[in-house]
This record gives sequence, C-alpha cells and structure tokens, in this order.
Amino acid sequence: MTRRKTIGRVTFVGGGPGDPGLLTRRAYDAIASADHILYDRAVPDALLTAVREHARADVQISPAEGAPGDVAKVLLSAARSGLQAVRLVSGDPFGHDGVIKEVQAVARTAVPFDVLPGLSHAAAVTTYAGLPLGTVHTVVTVDDVVGLNFDALAAAVNHGSLAVTVEAGDLAAIRDGLLAAGVEGSTPVAVTGDGTGETQHTTVSTVDSFVEAALGFTGRVVLTLGAGVAQKDKLGWWENRPLYGWKVLVPRTKEQAGAMSRRLRVYGAVPCEVPTIAVEPPRTPAQMERAIKGLVDGRYAWVVFTSTNAVRAVWEKFSEHGLDARHFGGVKIACIGEVTADAVRAFGIQPELIPSGEQTSEGLLADFPPHDPILDPVGRVLLPRADIATETLAAGLIERGWEVDDVTAYRTVRAAPPPAEIRDAIKSGGFDAVLFTSSSTVRNLVGIAGKPHARTVVACIGPKTAETAREFGLRVDVQPENASVPDLVEALAQYAVELREKLAAMPPKQRRGSKVQGPTALRFR
Repeated sequence: MTRRKTIGRVTFVGGGPGDPGLLTRRAYDAIASADHILYDRAVPDALLTAVREHARADVQISPAEGAPGDVAKVLLSAARSGLQAVRLVSGDPFGHDGVIKEVQAVARTAVPFDVLPGLSHAAAVTTYAGLPLGTVHTVVTVDDVVGLNFDALAAAVNHGSLAVTVEAGDLAAIRDGLLAAGVEGSTPVAVTGDGTGETQHTTVSTVDSFVEAALGFTGRVVLTLGAGVAQKDKLGWWENRPLYGWKVLVPRTKEQAGAMSRRLRVYGAVPCEVPTIAVEPPRTPAQMERAIKGLVDGRYAWVVFTSTNAVRAVWEKFSEHGLDARHFGGVKIACIGEVTADAVRAFGIQPELIPSGEQTSEGLLADFPPHDPILDPVGRVLLPRADIATETLAAGLIERGWEVDDVTAYRTVRAAPPPAEIRDAIKSGGFDAVLFTSSSTVRNLVGIAGKPHARTVVACIGPKTAETAREFGLRVDVQPENASVPDLVEALAQYAVELREKLAAMPPKQRRGSKVQGPTALRFR
C-alpha cells in the first residue's frame, strides 16, 4: 500500500488595521499553528510583534516578495511540503487586488486553503477616529493612484460617505483628482495617520487644504469625507482617552510590569518598562527548606504573603520537592493585597484574609486576628519575604501574640542601568509620568538612571513609597486611596482628566503662563 504524502494548507489571514486586539480568534489560531508566515510589508510593526509572540518559536516568518504569482508559488511549495502556510495581510485579504490574485492562483490547485477576513483598514480606522460612515458609504483601498476612478469617488461623496486608505505620499494626487471630479474644495475632510496605533492622530480640514494639514504623516493614512467628519470631537474615543499619548515609565521587572502596562494602554498611554530590580534566590537556601518542611509538618497556623515574588518563591520550592496545593491543608493564608491574592488563587488556593481597607502592612495588621491560645493551638506564622523588607509587619504580628518565622524567600538586587537614550529621557523630561510601586523602585531608579525631570508626573502606590520619593526630592502628584496597581493607574488617569479640565477653563493667555505641571499643560501651550 502506497502511503500518501501529507499536504499542508494555505491560510490567508486579514490582520486588520494594526491593533493586535482586532485580530479574530481564528486568525490567532492559524498563526499559532503556522510553520511559515509570509507578511505584507504594510503590516504595522505592533501587529507583527504580536504575531511573533503568538507564533511557535520555530516558525519561519518572512516578508512576501515579488508579484502575486511569485508569492503564491512560495505558499504552494510550503503546503505541498506538508507545512501550514499563512499569508498575513493588512486589512482584509479581498481588499487587495494583488492578494485576490494570490488566492486565485492557490484555488487553481488541489491544495486546501482558507481566507480569514480582517477588518477593513479604512472602516476600522474611521471607527477609532470617531468618524461614523453611516449606512451609505464607500470604502476604498488605493494601491495605485494611476487609473483611479475619481468620478466614482466624487459620486460616493455626493451620495454618502467615503473612506480611502492611501499612502501619505499620494495625498496630493488624491486632492487634485477629487477637485477635478467636481468635489467642492470646502468639503470637510479628516485625515488619520497610524490608525488604531499608539500615536494615531486625526486632523480635520477641507478638500483644498488637507494635504497641508497632514504634513508629517507617513505610511498608510485614511482620508474620510462625509457628514461623519463633524462628529469627530464627540465620538473620537481612541484619541480622547485620559492618558492618550502619554509616555509612562514603569520601573518594574518584565514579569511584574505586564498587568500595569496593559491597564495603562487601556487609558491610551505608551508604557516603557524599565526593570530597576532583579529577583534572585536567597544566598543560603536552608531557611526556606526548613520553612517548606514546617508547612508540610503543620508547624504554621498562617502563611502571610506580601508580594507575588514571595508566592512564586514558595511554589518553586514546592515544585522542587514534588509538593502541590494539597500540602497547604490546614494552613490559613493572608495576602497583603488583591494582586498577591490573585497569584495565590492561580495555584488553586483561596486566601482567607485580604485587608478590607488599605492594602499595606498596616492594613493587613488591622484585620489580622490576635493569637488565642485556646482557639489557635498552633501559634506560629510563616512570613516569606524579600531580604530588604521592613520589620513593620513582623513586629505587628508579634504584638498580637504570634510567633513569627521571618524567612528570606528571595533577594532583590539592583538591575543594570537602562540604555543611554532612556536615561536621557528620564532626566530631560522625555517621560510624561512615572509610576512607583515600592520604595525600592524609587531608590533603584534614581540609582541606575537618575531623578525624573521636574515636569514628569510622579505617581506613588502608597504612603511609604511617596515618603521615599519626597526624600529624593521628587514632587508626588498622584497617590491612590488603595495601594494597588489598578487603583494607581486609575488615579493617574483621573489626574490627567482633572488637569485637562483645569487647563481648558483657563483663558488662553493664562494657559501659556500657567505653572501647572504635566504633559497636558504642554499640549495646551
């Protein structure tokens, strides 16, 4: 019996306008299983970075080169070798004449293929810019201005809305063509660059002036004409987010910075993660070894976690000894805050105690029960912490009658200095804000990179961190009521809103002379 050769598959994937969050689930699945990915050079860097992170480590990723027939040959060759080939394009696959020809070339063979739709570049960008196209509209992707039917475009403007995706260098040709086709020079036009990206920007002008208004735009832009242009100020949600365009310094390790950076992006900020500390095992493991044995033997009534690093350190030791969550049976767990509690829950355990008020050592002590010799036959608490942790929590537990094993679970050491351009940006005001989550992040950032510039907004997670910042001569602008990462980011966003409202209420002359700090002030000037 002859064994048939395995045939792969070709999947054409529409990547949308650039925001990785707009990729469909099927698109992500195709990328995750791909052996070879061919991408358009028009695919934005942010989308390509997300694709690389989601794809397998051994995937081959390369730009699509040559005519449609040449690209189709590469895809077919991969599929006939038994590989899963993905053709990644910006927008929707059927929005490009060249890609349609590639699909046709594959369809003429016996190789199986899929075409996964992506959001049309123009339609998606107009939505992000707050420019509703309405029910009657025309969406056009211009790959070549030569031969473009401007009469049809003019008719689309007269009967509804028009959105055109075009290279910024071709805007003058589009203007001349529209005017020649009879479109009034006073017709409102919006031009959006870096659509759905971190630096998306929209200008509103008219047909006879939009080229000058869009000076400095590069790459693919979207030109929008129609009644929806007047809605931009009210509906332009992407560019109107509280922290839109703010460059925010996040001095945390990459593992810790993820949640904060994601929240900052929701509010429109551009986070820059700069590790100020590195986490290393304790110099001598004997303390932790005894602590883990004590947990299993019932030596402790409570384990108190003050950081996700402490949770990780304990579970790594558990893993080394072949232990799991079942060996915590009978031991109660307290966490200093919700983030630490989430780290515990990730291992299948629900903490018994989280502060009801301030998520600090003091807040935890306020809710921690005193030791009762009758109700608590085991009177010992395990406190696995960093080597530089303060004594506040241990001392407070002892005052409540508990015996405390204060164990060094990990060491924090100062990280290497960031690149020179980041150090320069920190000292010269290149960052709009910096978020400090502990006293050590303040000390270490100043130590490896210098003090943030006076116009940089300083946000501190809690009173001790703020106190340390002031000791270093920093002005603390933002401090949330609850010491947590979500509340810290929310407080910074609220500060930006209040700052913008304060400046908007000032007369123009007073704005220019205002001493109000922050990037919003600079934008008003």
